[in-house]
Amino acid sequence: MDNLSHGRVIGIDVSRDWLDLHCLPDGHRARMPNAPAGHAAVADLARDRDAVVCFESTGGQEWQLWAVLEAEGIAARQVPPAQVKAFAQSRGTRAKTDRIDAELIARFFAFRPEAGRRLPAEKLRLLRALTIKRAQLVEMRKRLLAQIRAHQKLGTAMMFEDVDTELKQRIDSLIKALEDRITRAIASDERLSETADVLRSIPGIGPVASSMLVAEMPEIGTITGEQAAALTGLAPVAHDSGTLRGKRAIAGGCRALRHVMFQAALVAAHHNPRLRSFADRLRRAGKPHKVIITAVARKQVTIANALCKSRQKWTAATV
Repeated sequence: MDNLSHGRVIGIDVSRDWLDLHCLPDGHRARMPNAPAGHAAVADLARDRDAVVCFESTGGQEWQLWAVLEAEGIAARQVPPAQVKAFAQSRGTRAKTDRIDAELIARFFAFRPEAGRRLPAEKLRLLRALTIKRAQLVEMRKRLLAQIRAHQKLGTAMMFEDVDTELKQRIDSLIKALEDRITRAIASDERLSETADVLRSIPGIGPVASSMLVAEMPEIGTITGEQAAALTGLAPVAHDSGTLRGKRAIAGGCRALRHVMFQAALVAAHHNPRLRSFADRLRRAGKPHKVIITAVARKQVTIANALCKSRQKWTAATV
């Protein structure tokens, strides 16, 4: 990051079909197809301008462009959507179009270049794609189960029993197949496998949580505990003004990872000796259940980050 010219930036709003560009410092705009020809044109423009290219995480629609830019030797960074949204709010920007988003992305990166993430290695990209697809199928199963409960309340469950049973079995089968592929992907890389082993040694963190942490937070073990909590979306955000002290709230991060860490925290609050006593102290202090679980999840992430940094597995003496 130190060698990048932060004043020369190309922000891109990535959609399925189009790439909307905003160039700094001159404000040049362009629209190109999100296809090989458009990717090559972005690379040529960035090379001519000696600019760094930046874009939001869009669930994978930016991956092909990102890989092309890296192959062409163009500096390209992914920025977190939640931070860009907060930056827009700080500027008083309420309107939302592809052109406005592209400019906001460019100006955010010029303001916060350290927030940009580099292209993960190919194995890590594969792992992230697998964990994202698994999360999507889990969400699909969750909606199906809600529909089944609704049918039961309405007394129409028998009408759809065969369809619902077959669909749930199919989704369960697909999730299991993806979990097997995730396990193989981690096992095929020594560094990823070692990190996953460290994470799984922590009571409360199982295969799903460990694979999500490895895929979505490759920086784990190389950053501070506060940074790890922020990347997970578990860092408390202050809402204070003058003498007013508002409630702290969490924001940002990867939603799927945060959800998995909440599930891990529920387990840890009962089965991890250190975190169980931590949760009990908060409970005795009268803290609400959601606040307790969030605090446990945040502490779990900071412990995981510290253990990955030292490359040591959990022991009973771990604080």
